[in-house]
Amino acid sequence: MAKHAVRFLKMVEDAKSRIREVTVAEVCKKGERGDTFLLVDVREDSEWAGGHLPDAIHLGKGIIERDIEQAAPDLQSELVLY
Repeated sequence: MAKHAVRFLKMVEDAKSRIREVTVAEVCKKGERGDTFLLVDVREDSEWAGGHLPDAIHLGKGIIERDIEQAAPDLQSELVLY
């Protein structure tokens, strides 16, 4: 397994400090309660084409950075990525 660069690991650590991971059950409960959130499928095009969750939008890796501002212009929007 490749060893990651120290700066990369620090960047990941910083990001993880601001991101909360949730379980599938938690996302389901959010939907049942009627919580407002944007469900984003970040998988490859072929995976999206093979099936995806209802109400999800597709912003694959490498595209999300470019298109997320248009998909979620409100910076306070809750995003759930899978």
